[in-house]
Amino acid sequence: MVKYHSAPLDRTFAALADPTRRAILLRLESEPGVSVSELARPLSLKLPGIMKHLDVLADAGLITRTKAGRTVSVRLSVETMREAMEWLKRYERFWSASLDRLAAFVEKDQLP
Repeated sequence: MVKYHSAPLDRTFAALADPTRRAILLRLESEPGVSVSELARPLSLKLPGIMKHLDVLADAGLITRTKAGRTVSVRLSVETMREAMEWLKRYERFWSASLDRLAAFVEKDQLP
């Protein structure tokens, strides 16, 4: 049986609760290794603001940062997200069954 440590999962889901941080993760999916200043540009955040979001994501283990000269690049860290997905999959069967019942109910209600 897989053991889940609540504190890391708490940090992961707390980090994912913020829409700005989710937007950062989405951008990193399509542009791995983008610099911090490039990440901040479309979000209309100043550098200290983006750094706070990146600190939360790094503490949760969702990103890694590397520095080359004066440029800090950011990448997704897959393992933490994989652990969160494993936790969510435990409950997926309940959602699937409920959605199947809802679809059956709606289809039944639409019949003449």
